[in-house]
Amino acid sequence: MPAHSETKVLPYTADQMYDLVADVANYPEFLPWTAAARVRSVTDQGDHKVMLADLVVSFKVFREKFGSKVLLWPERKQIDTAYIDGPFRHLESTWRFKDVEGGCEVSFDVDFEFKNRILQGAAGMFFNEAMQRIVRSFERRAAQLYGA
Repeated sequence: MPAHSETKVLPYTADQMYDLVADVANYPEFLPWTAAARVRSVTDQGDHKVMLADLVVSFKVFREKFGSKVLLWPERKQIDTAYIDGPFRHLESTWRFKDVEGGCEVSFDVDFEFKNRILQGAAGMFFNEAMQRIVRSFERRAAQLYGA
């Protein structure tokens, strides 16, 4: 399974970056290959919220919808995503945000596996570049929203 981990310090607060990543409904505005997003529901569980969301990912001839369960942990400044349905066999990601001197440390971990072997092979060829591009898209969005 392809996996990617990245940690960066950005000149924003942990709250700002947490809010940006938690705003799944606006992903199509800035996230590459994201054609549509729909939040099905958000349920408050006290110390966290459970969001059920669908994303439509489009890349060349590939266009697929997949569902995710997103756990939003505001006190911990952590967002965990687990796969529900769609073209993957497995998909998990975690974002962690921590205030540090000069801004916020952002940690992102993701791993996934497509059900389709051809898609899995293609994903393996461009996976790291694609993940870096996604992280940069969040950085650019933060600069637009919060200034740099």
